[in-house]
Amino acid sequence: MASGQQARAQAAAITSGRGSSGGEGDAASPAERVGALFGGHRLSPAQRRIARFLTDHLTEAAFLSITELAERVGVSQPSVTRFATSLGFSGYPALREALQPIALSAVAGAPGEGEERHRNELQSAIDAEIENLTSLRRALADPDRIVGIGRELARSIPLTVVGLRISVSLAEYFAYAARRIHPDVRVVTRGGSVAYDGLLQAREAGGTWVLAFAMPRHARETLALVRAARGVGLRVALITDPALGPLAEEADEVFTAGTGSRLVFDSYAAPGVLSAAILQAMADADPERTQTRLEKYEQAAEQHDFFLDD
Repeated sequence: MASGQQARAQAAAITSGRGSSGGEGDAASPAERVGALFGGHRLSPAQRRIARFLTDHLTEAAFLSITELAERVGVSQPSVTRFATSLGFSGYPALREALQPIALSAVAGAPGEGEERHRNELQSAIDAEIENLTSLRRALADPDRIVGIGRELARSIPLTVVGLRISVSLAEYFAYAARRIHPDVRVVTRGGSVAYDGLLQAREAGGTWVLAFAMPRHARETLALVRAARGVGLRVALITDPALGPLAEEADEVFTAGTGSRLVFDSYAAPGVLSAAILQAMADADPERTQTRLEKYEQAAEQHDFFLDD
């Protein structure tokens, strides 16, 4: 059986001959395709409510987090998980990944969409990222939590940033920018005992917080590091995807942003924007320090000719 990523590679192929059989299933309407997912399964009353909501609100529901879907339907998060597994999926994220291309095809086939009917897989991937950003925009309607964590991270000297495996790029981006406005930022991109040493040293130096990135597929090493950070007395803020799991249970603060899963490898538009929002909150938490450090950096950049003239 092909892995999830192998299946995505086939489904997202850009070339015209992308492995589609061209059979009758390809001509099915979005409603019929959704019905095929739910049909033949004996569902409880609560599960039938979830199925009805997903069918009636497909283009919106396919991009909701498990928390948002449970709230909209009026059921518990475990009920949503049990619903997904009763259909043969490993969990809600797998069900949502199956629903998203159907939802996008429903939007593309809506009357009056013009060129939208002919969009390719790359355009569909961007549409999915737009949905992730829209969901993040709704979540940031009340910025108090972002402001609060920005204040805490700004006060933590040193501040440790963790990102392993696929999450390394997000951690490196955050640490690179944070060093412009924060006096001591330390980044951990490998697990093991050396990473533990870094956490212990950060705590002994006066650090109070760790910011950890955990994008799918979630690494066991990340869970071990989060637990180690808590073990030495550090608090943990976690940036992850909406499919909450053991990592979220270990963190003190959790911030979620959807990842793009339409192509072979995930894309991170929403986590990137969330990271930038937290950096802004850190800058705002100590504006005098921010201004001083940015001015010193610009002086150094000019003195040493860091950048090309635009």
